[in-house]
Amino acid sequence: MISKKSKNSTRKVRQLRVRKKVSGSPKRPRLNVYRSLTNMYAQIIDDVNGVTLVSASTLDKEIKENFKNTGNKAAAKAVGELVAKKAIEKGIDTVVFDRAGYEYHGRVKELGDAAREAGLKF
Repeated sequence: MISKKSKNSTRKVRQLRVRKKVSGSPKRPRLNVYRSLTNMYAQIIDDVNGVTLVSASTLDKEIKENFKNTGNKAAAKAVGELVAKKAIEKGIDTVVFDRAGYEYHGRVKELGDAAREAGLKF
């Protein structure tokens, strides 16, 4: 009997393959995106020191109170804008975008485009 691999397990394989090549440094940290069914999470990470510099998600108070449904493109766009605003306040303007094995489409694309529009370069 042929068993089909789950979408998440194949995503994890893609994620590990990309993470072998993509790494965040203090000069150019990594913007990591995680997408669940109900929420979006974004972190800017310095992999050399193993530190999360900035984070934003749909669970943050300023985003959660504005959106009834946090699993849509509008909420993802708000997360992108918020993470970019926090990063620029900390002096981070250039990042490496890590989509974590997700297709650059839909909510991931909205988050990335909003971060670019808000001033992050990647």
